[in-house]
Amino acid sequence: MDLNSLPNHLDAKTFQCRAIVETPKGRRSKFHYDAESNLFSLSSMLPEGMVFPFDFGFIPSTLGEDGDPLDILFLMDEPAHVGCLVDIRLVGILEAQQTEQGKTEENHRLLGVAMESYTHADVRSLADLNKSVVDQISHFFVSYNEVRGKKFKITGQGGPRRALAIIRQGMKTFSQKHE
Repeated sequence: MDLNSLPNHLDAKTFQCRAIVETPKGRRSKFHYDAESNLFSLSSMLPEGMVFPFDFGFIPSTLGEDGDPLDILFLMDEPAHVGCLVDIRLVGILEAQQTEQGKTEENHRLLGVAMESYTHADVRSLADLNKSVVDQISHFFVSYNEVRGKKFKITGQGGPRRALAIIRQGMKTFSQKHE
């Protein structure tokens, strides 16, 4: 089964859904799911000293403006492994524009918390996180894209309701493409 098409089990009342880990926390290696082979491939390397601050992956059965599933960074007590399916609770979104080769498109970053977390169990929104953590996550995405020759500009932040709206739009786009 193509993992991009896996049901995401979105629950609008609890802001819960499923995510698939592409790149675990603490890794320099950036992985990307390849639907054709149904495997994860190495897509790039971060420079020495730069690592993913938390687990990074995607929400299945969604599509963003860039044609890929919606991206999500989520907090867990321990890093997961590549390809791991994780139940998460949406806590917010970093709304962003990404520019590459003169083309600008929206490329938001959803933020969540693993349902199986002791450390982050009480986090329900970005406001529950230390402001410094959110600032550092924002800076990571700006820097990560810069070293890849892209411009990444944070245009706003939103809470779980805004994240939910973006996922619903991504699900609609996915359904339209796969009709």
